[in-house]
Amino acid sequence: MKTWPLFEMARSADLLRHCEERRFITSLRGAQRRSNLKTMKKQFYVYIMTNAKHGVLYTGVTSNLLARVYQHREKLIPGFTSRYHINLLVYYEEQADAPSAIAREKQIKGGSRQDKINLIDKMNPRWCDLYEQLQ
Repeated sequence: MKTWPLFEMARSADLLRHCEERRFITSLRGAQRRSNLKTMKKQFYVYIMTNAKHGVLYTGVTSNLLARVYQHREKLIPGFTSRYHINLLVYYEEQADAPSAIAREKQIKGGSRQDKINLIDKMNPRWCDLYEQLQ
């Protein structure tokens, strides 16, 4: 596991997040020893999020959809999603592996806005926030 020197931590929030991640990773190691987590297949997701006015669409890829959407909703990572208040998960699909998830993300991003809207409308015609269903 990579260790981060304290002088590389930009803010105290980064240090706190780093400590929490270390605790979480350490607890996972114990869980892996006690269970069959090593045999579980890792899942990858391509997702689309939007803001309350549905004015902006954001497409991403992740291996932990619940955690990633939480990061977007709570604005934990500065950038596009925090700047444009992206907080509603309106579409997601599971992929078998990372390369196919990345390829699908590029395919979706390469399409027009209307293509993305059509994709969302097929799965989620009311554009409800799907985050609550994940928990």
